[in-house]
Amino acid sequence: MDTKWKDTGLTARMGLSFVILGILYVVFLSILNYLGVGYIQLAIIASVMILAQWYFSDKIVLWSSGARIVSREAYPRLHEIVERLSANNGLPKPKVAMVNSSVPNAFATGKSPKSSLVAVTTGLLDLLEDDELEAVLGHELTHVRSRDVLVLTLASIFSTVAWYLMQFGFYGGLHTRNRNSAGSGAIVLLVAIVTWLVSFLMIRAISRYREYSADRGGAIMTGKPDKLATALLKISGKIKAIPPNELKNVQKLNAFFIVPALSGNSIANLFSTHPPVEKRVQKLKEMKSGIE
Repeated sequence: MDTKWKDTGLTARMGLSFVILGILYVVFLSILNYLGVGYIQLAIIASVMILAQWYFSDKIVLWSSGARIVSREAYPRLHEIVERLSANNGLPKPKVAMVNSSVPNAFATGKSPKSSLVAVTTGLLDLLEDDELEAVLGHELTHVRSRDVLVLTLASIFSTVAWYLMQFGFYGGLHTRNRNSAGSGAIVLLVAIVTWLVSFLMIRAISRYREYSADRGGAIMTGKPDKLATALLKISGKIKAIPPNELKNVQKLNAFFIVPALSGNSIANLFSTHPPVEKRVQKLKEMKSGIE
């Protein structure tokens, strides 16, 4: 089944994005080193950021979402689906959490399958039927299996370094070979700006590709791509009907949600972390046709 549904074009685009990002970071580090910003200094900065994101990213997501771990006794329907999908796909069962919000959505976090967590909102449980909920949870478990949180965290490290160089580089006095050279400082700033901007766009492209991949993986887990398509349409339709002031309370989690909590066209597709729902549904319909 995996072979039949394999999207080689998507895999190629995702791989190309990582290659471009890798080349960009090599150029970024080489230019900074040439201008006198030592590799040791950059390694320290990058290491601190990797460790900070490694240890605190999950806690920050849970804290900002207000998610709470829930027991099987409190939510047997939810636990049963997660247990079945995990067992059928060779995954350790993740922790299960609930977010008290009328905005229907779900997300997964965790650096590895063993430390993962899957969360849904109360609005999602009220909106979806069991098959649709199962398809959504399959999508989230695919993120867990693919270690997407870790992948995107590592992909963003040097983008974060470039951001801080832009913000604080000159105020902190970067150590260039020629301290009196305003030209060298300007080049460092320009390189940091270009690196951050290109990284910003490429990381979002990678994120969009991984959403397509998680849709495909979720459909493979359940064998029901049509149910995931229906769930996506229900979620996006409900979100459009929710007042903007309610959406603002959860928009900080848009990068993690299965469908961003956006009102109308408030963000251009180029800058979005998710593909348009219509395109995702179309791909799922094509998968359904392939099964039939």
